[in-house]
Amino acid sequence: MPTIDDNRSHDHTAAHPGDREVPQVVATDAALALIGRLAARHGALMFHQSGGCCDGSAPMCYPDGDFLVGDSDRLLGRIGGMPFYISASQFEYWCHTQLIIDVVPGRGGMFSLEGPEGLRFLTRSRLYEDAEWESLRRQGRVPAT
Repeated sequence: MPTIDDNRSHDHTAAHPGDREVPQVVATDAALALIGRLAARHGALMFHQSGGCCDGSAPMCYPDGDFLVGDSDRLLGRIGGMPFYISASQFEYWCHTQLIIDVVPGRGGMFSLEGPEGLRFLTRSRLYEDAEWESLRRQGRVPAT
């Protein structure tokens, strides 16, 4: 089961009594451990889920500020205390699911910091439960339709 990390990057006021903060991105314990090792070596980090042709399910990990976030990128949340951004086109595709960042053996993207570790980050997902979706919708964090 993923560990829900500090995902309070959204400062939304509950639009409905009982609405709760639903994290849109979480990380497994293995991913959090790797993030900790990388942060100890490189300092603050950032993640970006771009959905490029080859590594569409692999978020890229960079030293914080080494990747320029564009106007169409959105801050989805935080994992291991580090910001996790997603491109608008990928958000449109993935918005109905909670992203679960995991780690598997292999090589990551060629510019992603985890490559030398022999591991790579991998994005998995799960559909939101109806109540979670409604809460996200009421808070304006997912499309209204």
